[in-house]
Amino acid sequence: MHKTSASLALLLLLAAPLAAQTPVARITFTYEHPQLQPSRYTIAFDETGAGRYTSQPGPASSNSYDGVLPTPLDRPILLDDSLRAQLFQYARSHDFFATHCSTKLTTLAFTGNKTLSYSGADGSGSCTYVWAGDPALQRLTDQLGAVAFTIEEGRRLGLELLHDHLGLDAELDALQGAVKDHRADDLGNIADQLRAIVDNQQIMDRARKRAESLLAQSDTAQKRN
Repeated sequence: MHKTSASLALLLLLAAPLAAQTPVARITFTYEHPQLQPSRYTIAFDETGAGRYTSQPGPASSNSYDGVLPTPLDRPILLDDSLRAQLFQYARSHDFFATHCSTKLTTLAFTGNKTLSYSGADGSGSCTYVWAGDPALQRLTDQLGAVAFTIEEGRRLGLELLHDHLGLDAELDALQGAVKDHRADDLGNIADQLRAIVDNQQIMDRARKRAESLLAQSDTAQKRN
């Protein structure tokens, strides 16, 4: 082998492990409110939208089914392409969240502490707030809350599928209302629960039709992405 070619091959070989160690850009959103269910949750994801949702239960007396109390949740998720892109764009145009992002208004109600953080080869930073001072950041925060709402709704549907078939229709009706009001988003993350309801012949037709409609909406969103 020519000496120059051999040297180049050696440099590429040495550089490969360094490239593999390059940090993957990641955004993490954490929400905390001691009086709510869950009392804490985290949504972490990379630039593909692939991520993870974890949560810790709130007061033991809330949201139980036939004595089944809420438990910690830890599961993979896939974030909507549009929301994922907007969050990374916002982070990179606002010092990777290393800013004073809280509103200066002092009369707003407490809605939980939120923290957004960014880490990657290009930088890192974080900020904590109750209400964001920037309307664009508040809108993105609301969208992340809607994703969390959907995932927790999937947990409730799973519990009712096991313990309370009669409660499914009201739960699904509430979910349809939340989707309409943009309080729930990324239904693809609970497609398995919705499909299980659709396929269960022991559940009333009205509830199954609601689940089928929601499942169709999740399929449409996934095709759009």
